[in-house]
This record gives sequence, structure tokens and C-alpha cells, in this order.
Amino acid sequence: MAASPSIITRDVDKLAAKTGNVYQSVFVVSQRAKQIAVKTKEELTQKLAEFASNIDNLEEIFENREQIEISKFYERQPKPTALAMEEFIEDKVEFRMREEE
Repeated sequence: MAASPSIITRDVDKLAAKTGNVYQSVFVVSQRAKQIAVKTKEELTQKLAEFASNIDNLEEIFENREQIEISKFYERQPKPTALAMEEFIEDKVEFRMREEE
């Protein structure tokens, strides 16, 4: 998934229009970013768990190129906040506000 750079100017009125309040919009984006971050961390942990061993010696740690490449791949991915903002702007995020009593 391609996301735009993280430092760009956003139209606050357009963000606010989706929920009726800019703060609610930011809250929705932040919650989606948390979901993305958790999912990504779980994927990375699962892939790196394949390399885990009970007996670690120094040579294995420095020579495991595949593990390093997996880590670099995840480091190069767009930030969860950038992905969440893109999804929100493109109306790909479903949300509902709690009804006040």
C-alpha cells in the first residue's frame, strides 16, 4: 500500500467534515493507526520467531542476513499514521461514534 509522505499539509475542514469535528476525525485516524501498528508488529514478530533459538551464539546473530532483510523491509514501510490518514481520507475506514446517554 502506497501512502503519501508523512509531512504534508492537510485541509482541516475536509477532515472535520467526515465526523463533524476535527478532534473526532483525528481520534478515528489514531485508532486506525493503532490497529495497523499492532497488526504489523504481530506479523514481524511471527516472521522473526522462525529464527529464534534457545541457543544463541555470536556468529548466528551476525550472519543471519534473511532476518536482517525482513527487519529492513518493515522499517521501510510507511508509518501507521500515514496509512491510517490515507485510508480515512479515501473513505476506507468504517467508524461509529458512541451514542451519548
